[in-house]
Amino acid sequence: MAKDGGPDWNGLLKWSLAHGDGTNPPRALSEEDRKWFMEAMQANTVDVVQRMKEITQVMKTPEDILESQGVTPENIEDMLDELQEHVESIDMANDLHSIGGLDPLLGYLKNSHAGIRAKAAEVVSTIVQNNPKSQQLVMESNGLEPLLTNFKSDPSTNARTKALGAISSLIRHNKPGTSAFRLGNGYAGLKDALGSDDARLQRKALNLIQYLLQNNKADRSVATDLGLPKLMMHLASSDDSLVREAALSGLLELAQDKTSGNALPDQDKLKDILKSRIEGISLMDADDLHAAREERQLVDKLWKECYNEPSSLREKGLVVLPGEDAPQQPPPDVAGKMFEPPLRAWAAARPAQKDDSDSGSEKKDAPPLLLGPGPSSNSNS
Repeated sequence: MAKDGGPDWNGLLKWSLAHGDGTNPPRALSEEDRKWFMEAMQANTVDVVQRMKEITQVMKTPEDILESQGVTPENIEDMLDELQEHVESIDMANDLHSIGGLDPLLGYLKNSHAGIRAKAAEVVSTIVQNNPKSQQLVMESNGLEPLLTNFKSDPSTNARTKALGAISSLIRHNKPGTSAFRLGNGYAGLKDALGSDDARLQRKALNLIQYLLQNNKADRSVATDLGLPKLMMHLASSDDSLVREAALSGLLELAQDKTSGNALPDQDKLKDILKSRIEGISLMDADDLHAAREERQLVDKLWKECYNEPSSLREKGLVVLPGEDAPQQPPPDVAGKMFEPPLRAWAAARPAQKDDSDSGSEKKDAPPLLLGPGPSSNSNS
């Protein structure tokens, strides 16, 4: 072992190279070597389930008790950072509910500190992303309600943005979640977000709007009635390039709806906006033009969709630059059904297995740890 008490990683590396170079048959380990090797490995191992139970214990502890123990909001945020790393594994994400950690995590969405509310929403987003089982668990625990509240009315823009990110992950490919979002007046929150002056919040709102429009045509009339197209037209001239692209994508989605004659009102105003973007693109230097590839193609597609003619970008040779591939429609998915869905969703669909580690650890209750030390500074969690 190293002098500071941590594992002797240099010695471990030398040993593994000396005994695993493939030139000699493996020799039997002596008892001393075996003991040293196991100590070195165990010193760098974290019992994730046990650590999540410790974090759960902290989350269940009243705020005034934590303060009396010297635990600061920053300590809690650091702890939630660690929890987020653990629940990136779908198994750990689903285990959080079984060990009693989901409800107190959702309780942190109502914490008095904005940083904790934001970080808790970020952890929720990780838990439910591409994870139908955890999406259902969060819905059953009424987790959407505080997320909607924070998204629509939190005084912290960062907390609003993180809450919207969690909502987006929670309701994607989740019909009950999408319906609850509509019933919870979520579209009014999206309208307000588009009118904010924060580019991150605008981008997340635009991306969620486009997803909703793509998956339910009825939402297009809702968006139009709320005046979202006008706000999207305004954002198509944003100083933020990603906001412009997201706004143009949403407008194109609405313009392609042939069943609604008033999906895009103010056609003359839209034409002026697109002309302005064409002028701005025409004045870009080579580097900016390449960076604006998505925007160039969106402007051209939207112009053609609305006015049934190519935009002047095409005449100027700015839709597809030399060396770029022409935009193509994706080929038909003739084999997609033969392959497994994304890894996380696939893992969520597996039959539940008995978790022996939980039952074993319950037999030996450790004293409550208000804020565990986590992995040592010499090891990687």
